[in-house]
Amino acid sequence: MPNPDAVPSPRHSTMRRFWRVFRLLALFSIAIAAIAVFLVARGDPTVHIHMLVATALGIGLTVLLGTGLMTLVFLSSSSGHDEEATTRTGEKKDQ
Repeated sequence: MPNPDAVPSPRHSTMRRFWRVFRLLALFSIAIAAIAVFLVARGDPTVHIHMLVATALGIGLTVLLGTGLMTLVFLSSSSGHDEEATTRTGEKKDQ
């Protein structure tokens, strides 16, 4: 039976870091959606439940998508993939 590698791979540590940040962003998204639902419900007393559900899903998923994409941008930048792509593109232009 081979011994497991003591040092985790960079890909594994990046994925763990992404999911840790993404869980926090999911909580942030839920909080923002709850605030939006509260504000909509407070603004009009005759609001239907469908409006509140649509508001919660729309705001929550939009915040989650935006913050998730920004997280991927920052992780990509810190992992060195951006510099590698720039170097390869630069080499092709010089030839």
